[in-house]
Amino acid sequence: MRGSYAPVTEEVEAFDLRVVGALPDGLNGTHVRNGANPKHGPTSHWFAGDGMLHGLRVSDGRAEWYRNRWVRTKALDGVNRMDMSTGTFDRTVGLANTHVVRHAGRILALEEGSFPNEVSPELDTIGPCDFDGRLRTPFTAHPHTCPETGEMHFFGYELVQAPFVTYHVVDRDGTLVHTQPIEVGGPTMVHDFAISRNYAIFLDLPLVFDLDLAISGGMPFEWRPSYGARIGLLRRDGSGAAPRWFDVPLCYVFHIMNAWDDGADGRYVWLDAGRHASMWDGGPHKFEPSLMHRWRFDLHTGEVHEETFDDVSHAFPRIDDRRAGLSNRFGWAVAPRDPSDTSMEAPTGIVKYDLATGSRTFHDFGATSLSGEPVFVPRSTDAGEDDGYLVTYVLDKATESSTFVVLDAADMSSPPLAVVPLPQRVPLGFHGSWFADE
Repeated sequence: MRGSYAPVTEEVEAFDLRVVGALPDGLNGTHVRNGANPKHGPTSHWFAGDGMLHGLRVSDGRAEWYRNRWVRTKALDGVNRMDMSTGTFDRTVGLANTHVVRHAGRILALEEGSFPNEVSPELDTIGPCDFDGRLRTPFTAHPHTCPETGEMHFFGYELVQAPFVTYHVVDRDGTLVHTQPIEVGGPTMVHDFAISRNYAIFLDLPLVFDLDLAISGGMPFEWRPSYGARIGLLRRDGSGAAPRWFDVPLCYVFHIMNAWDDGADGRYVWLDAGRHASMWDGGPHKFEPSLMHRWRFDLHTGEVHEETFDDVSHAFPRIDDRRAGLSNRFGWAVAPRDPSDTSMEAPTGIVKYDLATGSRTFHDFGATSLSGEPVFVPRSTDAGEDDGYLVTYVLDKATESSTFVVLDAADMSSPPLAVVPLPQRVPLGFHGSWFADE
């Protein structure tokens, strides 16, 4: 956690920030991004830092405020989530450092080893959320909300005892209404999953927890090819039936773009995601590139068709969330400015994928800039799939400064619509959301 990843040490806030350009009419809400920002000294890995939220509030053409806040978790106060003598975990203890989402009026700071931590719209911590005692497992950092039913689908994975994966559904009003164990081969690390209109899609891949590694203080996951790799399709109808599993070549997936059903009889299910050929094979800093990959599952024959449709690495793929589980034409991700530069400090911009034409376009922030995850904001509730804006934080290595940037999502070649200089550097982090005014 050095350079562009180095933590900031202060919580600050500023009001009525300067805007270069013009914030679009109707763009009213708050962009909040989460990331690992250790408070009490160095950590063993980027994933192990305390969660810090960075928020920028926009209203009526004004950048009303910026503030950053640590999520005030029990871990921040020094409570250990794992009892080393028994290998058991306290699910109310977590780092809350990976994502932040809103559902049924709650804003939840997430990381996959614990319960969510609820925070206020001003980024103050309220505390762990277990959905009135119904949640008994960890909560993924990547829930997905169905745009048709309003349900939030998520899962939790366990590391020391079965069931190692459990699927959950929270209804549109915020009540946990469905819980189902998913049988997998062992304590696999499951970072993301997907939904289509009819299925929840699970990844059972060979990145496996090892208790001895955890007790020794090292990275607790190892690449284990003998585990195998498969993808499971579970009916979303609540029947309780087991997933249908499809074997696939060895790989790992951190982040999924989208999934959807196709064909008049629902014969095919499609999945687009960033595929790594392996993960941490030889050490916790051994990353194979993430390439945009497509799986097509034939429910009649049981066959799987695969293809990689972009040979340039990417990170943090996003879509218009109104298309989650439905076919999408467009997607966006962070991509290197120079594809041959694979260093962690490589300058990055935002790539737009047009899945109908197979084309990709790139927005370049400059030779010293690194982009955060792009988040799509529709221009209006009935706007088209790319009719709106991309919002993100951009860090300039040359000046050690950060900006909030608004792009026209339909025209990646145009300059930013608005740039808001921020009062402090925002380290490179993980995931975020736009919370439109309700």
